Amino acid sequence: MRFLIQRVKRASVTVDDRVSGQIDQGFLVLIGVCEGDTEQTADKMVHKLCGLRIFADEEGRTNRSLADVGGGLLLVSQFTLYADCKKGFRPSFFRSGDPARAEQLYDYIVARCREQISNVQTGEFGADMAVELLNDGPFTILLDSDEIGA
Repeated sequence: MRFLIQRVKRASVTVDDRVSGQIDQGFLVLIGVCEGDTEQTADKMVHKLCGLRIFADEEGRTNRSLADVGGGLLLVSQFTLYADCKKGFRPSFFRSGDPARAEQLYDYIVARCREQISNVQTGEFGADMAVELLNDGPFTILLDSDEIGA
């Protein structure tokens, strides 16, 4: 499982000319699910996501979490995080999870985040989405379940 986390001043997702989700200060998180991911994987990733301290404190150090600053989460499914570009010029997505299972895990992640963060917005799984953001920093982190022992 991969979460591409962008600290934002604001972000939104539009589907068919309708805003699906939007936040002010917080994280825009692109979520990629691969074969073999489980609810246990998701739990560890959500725990790490919600605990990340990447907002500045009074001294300018990245020492505050999303909850500390009252930030929101905008969660967007993104199977292309598992693109394999090793051969040729057309990416392969063989590592991306089965769409039905990926949607179940995405919904699970959203529900788990809502248990911890009061403002959780979403895109629409499988939809053609327009994502807009004002990156803060810029500050972008890739959380990979293989690297955090999830």
